[in-house]
Amino acid sequence: MANLHHRPIKQFKLDGTIHDESAIARLRLEYIRLLTAEMRLSGYALRLDIDPDFTIEYVESTETFRFKLSVYGTYVGRRKSEWTIGIDGTQVLTAKNKSKEPSLGQESPSNQK
Repeated sequence: MANLHHRPIKQFKLDGTIHDESAIARLRLEYIRLLTAEMRLSGYALRLDIDPDFTIEYVESTETFRFKLSVYGTYVGRRKSEWTIGIDGTQVLTAKNKSKEPSLGQESPSNQK
C-alpha cells in the first residue's frame, strides 16, 4: 500500500457501564485492545497518530460510570491488517515476521538434522 494520503478514516466505538472505579484504567486498555482486534478482523489498521478518545461520566443515581471509547483506523485489507501494527501519518508500520512460514534462508524444523 504505497499511498495512504486522503484515505478515509473510520471510527470504531464502544460504550457501556463500569461498576467499579478501581477497574477503569484496566478496562480502558482492555477495551482498546478489543476494538483493535475487531478493527483488524474488518481489514483496518489502527491509526497511531490519532489518540483513542475515552470519556467517562459518573451516574449518581446508580453509582456507576458510563463510558464512551473511540479508536480510529484506515482500511488496508484483511490480509495486510493481520501483520500491520498501525499507521503513523502515511507510514504503515508492520511486524518483522509477516508470515508464519520459514524464510528461504531457514530450514524448517522437520528438515534439520
